[in-house]
Amino acid sequence: MIREAPNQPVPLLAVQHIRKMRGGSQAHLIRASDKNLYVTKFQNNPQHVRVLANEYLGTNLGRLLHLPMPEARIMEVSEWLIENTPELKVDLNPRSVPCASGLQFASRYVGDTEHDRVFDYLPESMSHRIANLDDFPRVLVFDKWTGNADGRQAVFVQAAGQQAYRTVFIDQGYCFNSGEWNFPEFPLRGVFARNSVYAPVIGWHSFEPTLSQVEQIDIDDLWRIAAEVPEEWYEHDAAALSQLTETLYARRSLIRELITSFRNSTRNPFPDWK
Repeated sequence: MIREAPNQPVPLLAVQHIRKMRGGSQAHLIRASDKNLYVTKFQNNPQHVRVLANEYLGTNLGRLLHLPMPEARIMEVSEWLIENTPELKVDLNPRSVPCASGLQFASRYVGDTEHDRVFDYLPESMSHRIANLDDFPRVLVFDKWTGNADGRQAVFVQAAGQQAYRTVFIDQGYCFNSGEWNFPEFPLRGVFARNSVYAPVIGWHSFEPTLSQVEQIDIDDLWRIAAEVPEEWYEHDAAALSQLTETLYARRSLIRELITSFRNSTRNPFPDWK
């Protein structure tokens, strides 16, 4: 069974709705009690309630590995705010319904809204202006380990007066195969859409230090993060969350094999790896 976290994180409080975001989970941008903005996913999103658990687990694991991912928080959204904000809805065909109240997943909005520019796409010709291009093979380690069933999602932040862009890896909702919590293996899952980001890869050392960090991770770190996940995000199925945690720990030994399968795929993502 999942071990209890010694100190459960204190939830943020939702204060103000800003706007609805794009994407399949129909997240909303919300200002929280700490005055910061958060991309917030709700329990009754169209994908699956476990998407919230995946986001919390995945993002905190990524940050544990020092990957550039946003801060992940738990946010309390009151019934009062839902009732008094007509825009706080999700579209569940054939109708729209109010967003769920209670504990939701909140991802800190990347960048400074007043000074930074945030792009969800950069043309391939601008890849040389990505300051942390070498983080793409490192996040590939993470995505293969966690069985990310989606393409790797990223945004590019340009600070005021800067030419370079900083990549932030967002949206871990399809880690662990979304709501299925299993690990079907497909070489082209969990990878970025363009090969140009993998140009720096010339050998196994291109995936360090993340590869070694995952292979040597302490299972207590996995238990600690899993124990923080609100029970309603995994439908109070503690056995399933325990199984997921144990399976994730066991998968450490498969990462090199999974990366090799991607290397040998028709994409030929690492042409300079001899």
